[in-house]
Amino acid sequence: MKKYTLDSFSTGGHFGPYGGMYAPEMLVPALQELEAAYLEARADKGFQQEFEDLLRTYSGRPTPLYLGENFSRRLGGARVYFKQEGLGQTGSHKINNVLGQALLARRMGKKRLIAETGAGQHGLATATAAARFGFECEIFMGEVDMMRQRPNVFWMEQLGATVTPVPYGTRTLKDAVNESFKNWIENLEDTHLLVGSALSAHPYPTIVRDFQCVIGHEVRSQMMQAEGRLPDVLVACVGGGSNSLGMFYPFLGDEQVEMIGVEAAGLGIGTGRHSARFQGGRLGVIEGYKSYFLQDEDGQTLGTHSVAAGLDYPGIGPEHAWLHDLGRVKYTGATDSETLEAMKLLMRTEGLIPALESAHAVAEAVRRAPAMRPDQLMVVNLSGRGDKDIFIVAEALGDRAWMEFLRSKVEAADHGE
Repeated sequence: MKKYTLDSFSTGGHFGPYGGMYAPEMLVPALQELEAAYLEARADKGFQQEFEDLLRTYSGRPTPLYLGENFSRRLGGARVYFKQEGLGQTGSHKINNVLGQALLARRMGKKRLIAETGAGQHGLATATAAARFGFECEIFMGEVDMMRQRPNVFWMEQLGATVTPVPYGTRTLKDAVNESFKNWIENLEDTHLLVGSALSAHPYPTIVRDFQCVIGHEVRSQMMQAEGRLPDVLVACVGGGSNSLGMFYPFLGDEQVEMIGVEAAGLGIGTGRHSARFQGGRLGVIEGYKSYFLQDEDGQTLGTHSVAAGLDYPGIGPEHAWLHDLGRVKYTGATDSETLEAMKLLMRTEGLIPALESAHAVAEAVRRAPAMRPDQLMVVNLSGRGDKDIFIVAEALGDRAWMEFLRSKVEAADHGE
C-alpha cells in the first residue's frame, strides 16, 4: 500500500504551495513553542496512551459504524454505512482534537483555553475539556451564530465558559477566528488558542488532522470486520476540514478508495450566497495560512452563507487545497434545500438525526449511491448530531407547532410564570 507521506513539519508548514506560518511576529514564538511541544508529545508514549485512554473512557470511542440498510434500500445502488461521530462526548467529532490540544496546553503549563466556534460544537467541546482539566475558558462566537446555535451557547455557559459575542463584520465564524487571535496575542503567557479545524497558521493544520485521524483508523478496522475489505467511497462535509481529513487521511495511500468532500453550496453557486471555496474561491493568505478563500479582486473576504453554521466560513484548510490540486479528493457542493431533504430522508429511514453540517455529506450520498453497484460500499461521516440545529431546522421547515411553543414560552416569561 502506498502511503501519503507529506509531513508539514519537514516543509516549513506547507502542503505543496499551501499552508505556512503567515503570522504576526509576536505570535511566532508561541507557534514555535506549540510545534516543539507537539513533536515532543507525539514521540511520548505516555502522552499518546493518556490521549487514547481519554478517547475511550471519557469520549466513548470507538464510535459505531452503522449499515443504513433502509437508507440504502430506498436509494438503490451502494450499501451505505454511517460513521456515527455524534455519539461521542459533546455530540460531534470536535472532542477528539480538543482533548489532544488540552493535554498539550497542560504540558506547556497554560492555565487558560480560548477558542473560536461557529456551530458551537467546537466551543462546547472546548468548554467541556476546560471543565475536565480545570482551565479557565473563553469562547468567541459571532452574534449571528450565537442566535442560531443558542442550545450550545447555553451549555457552554453552564460548563463555566465565558461566551463572548463578536458584533462586527459578518458576525459569523470568520470574525470569531479574528477575535480569538487578537485575544491570544494579548495573553500569550498563560493562554492556549485551541484551533478547532485543520487550518490557521502552522502547526495547527497538522496537529488537528493528527488528533482527528482516529476517525479514519476506526473506519478502516470496522470495515474490515464488517465487510472484509475497504470501502469504495468515503464522503464527508468540508468546512475548515477536520472531520473529513480525519476520515480521509488514513486512506490516502489506498488508490482504490475514492474520497469526496462536500462544501456548502448554500442558495446555489450562481447566487453568490454560498460557502464553496473550490467553486468560486481565489488563492490568498488570510488568518495565518495560504489556501483558497472566497474573496474579491482586492483580497477582501466575501460574505458567505450556509444553513449550517459550521460550514459558513470563507476559507478551507491548506491540506484540502493540496489534495484538491492533486486530484486525490473530489470536492462537490450541496445546497441548503438538498441538505434539508437529505436530513429528512435519513431521519425517516434510519431514525438518525444528523447535524446540518453532516447532512451535506448525506446529500452527496443521495446523489451518488443510486449510480453505484449493489456490491459497492460507501461510508458517510456523520460528524455530529442534529440536536443543536432544532431552531434552524424548525424555522426552515416552517414548523408552526414549534414556533407556537417558543412564543408561549416567551409570553410566559414576560408574565413571570
